[in-house]
Amino acid sequence: MRKPNLSNIKQAKVLAPAKDLATLEAELAEQEDHLEDTVLRLSDYLSAVEMVIKQTFDHRVWVKAEIRNLSSKGGHYYFELAEKDNDGKVVASCRGNLWRFKAARVLAKFERATGMPLERDLTVLLKVSAGFHAQYGFSITIEDIDPSYTLGDLARQYAEMVDRLTGEGLLHLNQQLPAPFDIEHVLVIAPEKAAGLGDFQADADRLASAGACQFHYHNATFQGNHAPAEIRQAIVSAQQQFYDTYQRLPDLLVIIRGGGAVGDLAYLNDYELAALVAEQPIPVWVGIGHERDKVILDEVAHISFDTPSKVIAAIHSHLAQLVTQTLQYQAQIKQAAQRQLNIAEQQTARQLSQIQSQTIGQLTALRKDSDYAWRSIQQSAQRQVKQAVRLTAERYTQTQTLARQQLAKAATNSKSHQETIMQNAQQQIVQAQRDSEHLRDIVLLHRPSRVLKQGYTMLTDAQNKQILTSSTQLYPEQTVNIILKDGNAKAQIIDITMDKKATKATETSGALT
Repeated sequence: MRKPNLSNIKQAKVLAPAKDLATLEAELAEQEDHLEDTVLRLSDYLSAVEMVIKQTFDHRVWVKAEIRNLSSKGGHYYFELAEKDNDGKVVASCRGNLWRFKAARVLAKFERATGMPLERDLTVLLKVSAGFHAQYGFSITIEDIDPSYTLGDLARQYAEMVDRLTGEGLLHLNQQLPAPFDIEHVLVIAPEKAAGLGDFQADADRLASAGACQFHYHNATFQGNHAPAEIRQAIVSAQQQFYDTYQRLPDLLVIIRGGGAVGDLAYLNDYELAALVAEQPIPVWVGIGHERDKVILDEVAHISFDTPSKVIAAIHSHLAQLVTQTLQYQAQIKQAAQRQLNIAEQQTARQLSQIQSQTIGQLTALRKDSDYAWRSIQQSAQRQVKQAVRLTAERYTQTQTLARQQLAKAATNSKSHQETIMQNAQQQIVQAQRDSEHLRDIVLLHRPSRVLKQGYTMLTDAQNKQILTSSTQLYPEQTVNIILKDGNAKAQIIDITMDKKATKATETSGALT
């Protein structure tokens, strides 16, 4: 928006009350003794307070305050006013009223001078008079509002914002980015259904349908106190959504508004929003929609345009220029290629002529050399054939002699080998017979009947189906069969004593097996 002229700000004139505080305190001290034992009704006491306020603050004064809240009803406007210290803490507050018969004139003058409506969070210079009502308490009546003071405060805030961005190196940070070579993907942040957005989309759709560029639209509110936060959120979410889809950054970020009241531009003068735009890793083009007015986004953007239509026109111009350059490069490449082809064709013609001349001479010389070589080859071939016939006969005779010798030697070796095999086989048969007889004797020595005759017994279970060989197979009161050399006997197990060493050795042997 337009930077206000600070020279028009009026200096507030401080007026003295009807009675100075010393006189008032003296009068109250004189009456204290008379009122100390008096019992008053609340209405009488508050009426006295009202009278004191009217007598003491009966003139109008200019007061600087911040509008914390503003509402209207029946043409009347009700304010909540406050003063804050440097830390933003409220140090004073009260109610204010702008009555209907003055509201239209005062507000119209304010909007005409500032280009924006009166609303909360603005710092204003008010011409007020004090009032007190027994039922509604203290309030001030607003007689007039000085718009030049508000313009000066906005200008001060704007200048402080520019100084802060400059000090932090953000004011020209985005402008230092190179212009995109090719604009393929564009993120667009704009108010939903804005007039400027419609103008922008009309040309953008033609570029998109031609396949020249793709536009990704995201909406945000551009007016109201929550507008900066919504725009910041739209920028961040749009960037993240694009990166999740394409795994890269877009080529351009466009912020457009278009249309609307001039006063709505003040919402865009937000430091956090300006810092976010300045720190974008891609160029940011803005088209807020007013030629004479300027906002902080115009200061930090890569390029600032007056209207959204000029933004899309610049994109179209950039793409058209890229196409023109491409066509120029294509024509230059084509011309250079044609020149190279012409030069190559001329060089080829000269080389072909030289090759033809050289070839005729070489062919004549080769023909003579070929005749001589052919005769030499014939003579050499005849000599080689005769020599090959002689060598073949000699080698045939040698081969027959060697073959006969090898056959005789093979017959001798075969007979000797056969005799050796027969001897080894007979020896193995004799050894096998001896081993069989030895195993037979061992089996006969260990047959159960012979072992039983030597005084040993054998235990089986009660059904005589399982041979019991270990104490682990026994349990008390178990019935077992005892097989002797000359009969059987049944017995019952009374007690079992195990040899732990023998049992452990058996388990170890089983595990090793």
